[in-house]
Amino acid sequence: MRIRDATQADFEFIVRANQALAGETEDLALDPALVGPGVRAVLEDASLGRYYLAEAGGRPVGQLMTTFEWSDWRNGLLLWIQSVYVLPEARGQGVFRALFQHLVTLARADSRICGIRLYVDRHNERAQQVYGRLGMHLSNYAVMEVVYRGPESRA
Repeated sequence: MRIRDATQADFEFIVRANQALAGETEDLALDPALVGPGVRAVLEDASLGRYYLAEAGGRPVGQLMTTFEWSDWRNGLLLWIQSVYVLPEARGQGVFRALFQHLVTLARADSRICGIRLYVDRHNERAQQVYGRLGMHLSNYAVMEVVYRGPESRA
C-alpha cells in the first residue's frame, strides 16, 4: 500500500468518497455545488487542509483530510483528521492504519505539531475501536456547532 498527497487528478475520487462517506455515516446527500468546489479549494490551497490517499494496486482505496487548529495552550498546531473514507472492498485491510501511521510520521517530524484529533459519531463504535487500537482516546470534550451551509444546517 502506498500513501501519498492527493493531486488535482484525484478530484473525482475525493468528491465521490466524500459523498459516499456522508451517505453511509449520516444518511446525507451532499450538494455537488458545494462539495466539488470545497474539495477543489483544499487541493488548490494547502493552508485550508491536505488530502492524503492510500493506493493499492495503483488505484485509490482510501482517503483522509487534515485541517489545522492553533493551540495557544500548547503553542503548537493540532491536526484534525476529517473526511476519512475507505472503499467498502478495502475495509479491514489496514488502509486507515496506513493513512494514520503516515500522518503520525509527518506530525512527529514537524516540531510545530503538538497532537492529532478527530471527531467520530458517538454511535460509530466500530470506528472508535479502530481509532482506539491506534492509540487514540476519547477526550473530555463534546463538539457543539452551528452550521450555516450544507444539508445539516439549522440556522
